[in-house]
Amino acid sequence: MGAKPVLNQVARRIVELEDEIESSIDSRNEALQTLRELGPPDLVHLVKQPVKSSKKARTLFLRHKMPDPNTRQAPESIADFSTRLVLAAYVNTLTYNLSDKNTKIISGLYCCYNAFSRLDMRVDVKIPGGVECYCIDERGDKRVASDALWVETFLCAVLRAYAYADDGSGDSIKKIIGVRRFDPVTSTEMEHRFLDAAERLFFKGPQLGSEPEVQVPNIVSNHLTTGLINYIHTTGRYTSGINLFEKLRTRDMEVSSLLARVMISGDEEVQAVRLLHDAIAKLPMDYSLLDCQATFCQSKGRLDWALECAKRGVTAAPSEFATWAKLAEVYVGLEQWDLALLTLNSCPMFTYQDKDLPRMPDPARILLPVLPESMLDEIDDPPGHYDEVHPSLRKLHAAGYKGTFLKAYSLLTEITSKIGWDQLLRIRSQVFVMEEEYRSEKQINHNPNPNASTTALRGTPSPGINGAASEGHPDGATDPQTDDEETLNENQSSSSPPESATAAADSIEKPEHTITPEVVKSGNDDESPESSNANSKYTQFHNKRLCERWLDNLFMVLYEDLRIYTIWRTDMARAQSESSDYRKSAEEWEILGELAERLHHFPEAVEAYQACLRVKFSPKAMKGVLKMYEDQGRSGEMLQAMIRLIAWQYRWYSEFSPALLRVVRKLIETEGAVKVRSIVQATSLPQPVLDLTHR
Repeated sequence: MGAKPVLNQVARRIVELEDEIESSIDSRNEALQTLRELGPPDLVHLVKQPVKSSKKARTLFLRHKMPDPNTRQAPESIADFSTRLVLAAYVNTLTYNLSDKNTKIISGLYCCYNAFSRLDMRVDVKIPGGVECYCIDERGDKRVASDALWVETFLCAVLRAYAYADDGSGDSIKKIIGVRRFDPVTSTEMEHRFLDAAERLFFKGPQLGSEPEVQVPNIVSNHLTTGLINYIHTTGRYTSGINLFEKLRTRDMEVSSLLARVMISGDEEVQAVRLLHDAIAKLPMDYSLLDCQATFCQSKGRLDWALECAKRGVTAAPSEFATWAKLAEVYVGLEQWDLALLTLNSCPMFTYQDKDLPRMPDPARILLPVLPESMLDEIDDPPGHYDEVHPSLRKLHAAGYKGTFLKAYSLLTEITSKIGWDQLLRIRSQVFVMEEEYRSEKQINHNPNPNASTTALRGTPSPGINGAASEGHPDGATDPQTDDEETLNENQSSSSPPESATAAADSIEKPEHTITPEVVKSGNDDESPESSNANSKYTQFHNKRLCERWLDNLFMVLYEDLRIYTIWRTDMARAQSESSDYRKSAEEWEILGELAERLHHFPEAVEAYQACLRVKFSPKAMKGVLKMYEDQGRSGEMLQAMIRLIAWQYRWYSEFSPALLRVVRKLIETEGAVKVRSIVQATSLPQPVLDLTHR
């Protein structure tokens, strides 16, 4: 079961969120009907009571969440009874060394969601007493937990560990308080169990759902394949991945796209090219194979070849966002900006669906213990510290984009960074029907009678963040406010008037609205620029298209990002010329760093992140600086950043971050394990903190 010191260490890190008895269990039961994909993190429900009393009325409740059931103690076989014993033993370890010596734990319930069968697996432990294993269905009925269900549960737990892991920025950690994250696969034996379960259940993968960019899950695009690819890239176990997909390919040729991706990552490009050639010869309309081929051609600089593959991919799957996004990427690489915009306009957009995060009752008391090995003064927030953020920085809509909208916005900002805002607007007006020209043409050819079409131009709400309508702003973007421009620099020590910032913001042309399909369809059919009856009237629109409302909204959001960015850079340049301090709070610097990174101004983003770190520690800012060190190959500075990120993660009960593990693995492959260990040990930080990195 593991050494006693390990058990004590686990026990000393119990996160206690105290509330009414079984309120979290009731909340979890109610949520079972609403779960769509992998389900919530595992839940450990402990009940404790005073040592010198047996009154039920004084029983307290604690809850504790974690992403996988096989932490530290691995079962001999996931399909036999020892699995349930391991979970029972884990609950039992939580009774050791409680911080409150006046209470004792009398029972524990471990809950782990099985996304394949839509069941919540339960292990109920009575202390002292017996162990009961069962499962709860969506209706709340109790059912027998079979061996096959435990195999499914084990695989779901590992996939959740990767899907819900933090990327090093701390965003996932801050979403749910009290989640403990462990590496689910810590040995070769555990890897064999994981891959064996994945092979057995591979063709059930579409039942788990998929990433938000995928409209219809299939056998190569679902949470199971995403988790497998993530595991292989994190650990570098390319041989194991190739062996797995080779076996699966004999059962279905579509798996060839996954096998080719792993081969390319594992530096077996020749075999991957041959595989793609043979597979596409048999499956010429498989968009996953075509996407893989296009990506490979992009990486080799053959954009002409990538273009043909991407076009075929769109033909094969016109309803999938990924195929259109790949074609737009290729056009951006070829600097065919008009075709890139038209392709982006054709992308099918999907409303973002967040992960199955739990909605737990608010705790009456929270205990978040800190282990000595994670104590580092520079990563702790100063007592009583509160960051003030200017309202204009709070309302940047682009910061909330996810899924397809995030990818589309990233492509739009990439185009802007290469050709500039003014040139982008000119190309936009060349390929899309603009509002003013549409109105002018209508006045020439028709009597200016008010109708639903012109009414919709002003009254139809546009999609806000990820497709949601923005209340109070029909175009989904906030108009520039004079007070924003004048007060963005109010924290500076300089008392100079902000005319330069205002002038800089005014220099950015606000985009004119386009005519959207909704507007045209709301009017008479013969008024449509694309109507066959209007060909003789709307001659200037023959080579133009109608802009989708969501894309029109993205232009407005991009304008707001550029406006705030320009004000910031102008104020900062003026402060430097006047040799005065330019002061911002840590959170404001962090937001400005994210803003610059969204706009592909990476040096300015790093500058903002470094300014944030000078005020206080921020995992997001440190992650941004780490990316710069990685691009520049500065191994010493990379390790300095990694040590602090790992300590911060450990402080908030996360011992597993695939993104940070990949950075460490690549660094070891480049510099060697001995050199990396020596650099870490030579750092002038407390030894317990360095030991966390050595792990």
